[in-house]
Amino acid sequence: MIIEMTNQIRVKEIEEGLKWYETLFNRKPDFIPHEGFAEWEIVPGCWLQVAEGLPSEVSGPLRFGITNIEAERDRLVQQLNIDKFEIFSRTEVPVKWGTFTDPWGNQLGFFEYINKDEEKARMKMLKKSFL
Repeated sequence: MIIEMTNQIRVKEIEEGLKWYETLFNRKPDFIPHEGFAEWEIVPGCWLQVAEGLPSEVSGPLRFGITNIEAERDRLVQQLNIDKFEIFSRTEVPVKWGTFTDPWGNQLGFFEYINKDEEKARMKMLKKSFL
């Protein structure tokens, strides 16, 4: 049985990477076990590890669920100077989504539920799962 998940991405310079990801997540890392490595718990049991090293070949993207994709995109364009990414949607897909890259080429993205009742139900279910 899987009880938690981690995903690791690499950045060439850890201090620059920490600043960039602190801005992305609007907070400092939750855990820094040693030099060159930091972790954020995105949601309970789901961790993103940022490690100093050579970034991997393109894979992903790693997408984060958010409640307002346009506002978050605008914040990152302003605060992290990323390119304004396109937001996509399809009638058969319950979310809209967009993809961007960090300065090291790691593909990241956001998605937002179109139906806000579905989003609220999902958030309620997640809260129950982690109580």
